Amino acid sequence: MHQELAALTSIPTAAGHEDRVIAWIRDWVSRRDGLRLKEDQAGNLLISPTHRRHRAPIVVVAHMDHPGFVVDEVDGRRVSAWFRGGVLDAYFEGARVEFFTASGSAHRGRVSEWDRDTRLAGVLLDRAGPLGPGDIGRWFFPARNTGVRGDLLRAPACDDLAGVAAALVAIDAALADPKLAHMSLLLTRAEEVGFLGAIAACKLGSVPAGARVVSVETSRALPGIPIGGGPVVRVGDASTVFDSALTNAIASIAANSGRPVQRKLMDGGSCEATAFGAYGFTAAGLALPLGNYHNMKDIDGVRSGAVDARLAPEEISLSDFDGLVALLLDVARGLDQSGSTLVDRLDEMYEESRSILDRSPAARG
Repeated sequence: MHQELAALTSIPTAAGHEDRVIAWIRDWVSRRDGLRLKEDQAGNLLISPTHRRHRAPIVVVAHMDHPGFVVDEVDGRRVSAWFRGGVLDAYFEGARVEFFTASGSAHRGRVSEWDRDTRLAGVLLDRAGPLGPGDIGRWFFPARNTGVRGDLLRAPACDDLAGVAAALVAIDAALADPKLAHMSLLLTRAEEVGFLGAIAACKLGSVPAGARVVSVETSRALPGIPIGGGPVVRVGDASTVFDSALTNAIASIAANSGRPVQRKLMDGGSCEATAFGAYGFTAAGLALPLGNYHNMKDIDGVRSGAVDARLAPEEISLSDFDGLVALLLDVARGLDQSGSTLVDRLDEMYEESRSILDRSPAARG
């Protein structure tokens, strides 16, 4: 179950340059009977069962990019690169970076300049290398700082490659049950620069009309939302709240699972459920609590000036990841089963106690 997670969270990626992740996913799908992959005009990937079941579809959404650098110009050891994604200015000063050529060779350096207005970084390489425009980079972390430690996975990019991994593992498991053939995946591009892939999917009609969209994110752990406390049924994000009926149904399924699950408003950032909801889809969110969000260690301390900025691998709990995979399968199984809704429960309460509202003299007496 963790093979996909370990592989994907180590792959370099950046908004608009998700090619390595896309190639890995294409190969993964090609080795499985019963799945088909389509690419829309924006480069988003739609993965669905070959034999689809005629039920209202559930589309699990996750994004394939992570904050990173895109090379603009190279002059010997000096590289000018755009940074795509949200990282506080303090974290750029003197930070170690590694760039990757199309052939896969890595070239390390250090940030020497940062322009917050243009989002351009100057990087001085340790030694000149065959880099060119369009090559991508990420923060450099020694191998000793990454990997599995107990229940924690530390990796260069969990957001949202851990979400992609969970979605893939879930649909792979779903192949064994024909009743789950209404679940498909939409893996999007360029989320870190404004939900571009998700918005394009809405405009292009990549998601079937009437689909229930479940956005799977790897989102900043907050006070009261700990890593290791279980996956989160996300009530909303920094931009909006999600569809209440779908969220309530998912929360009910989660509560009956017997596994640790958290139900919280995660307003440390926004996720693609916001975009799908804005374009008229019924959308809800699930999330893995994330440590060192966007590779920023102790964000609150840095913002307050109490500590110096330090970059670190992102962290998630393996048990949270396993719980998320299980919850996705539970949702696919149980979302359309008959059961009492919130309105049903309110009606029942009303019928039991409506006499309290009676204003007749006999009732008052």
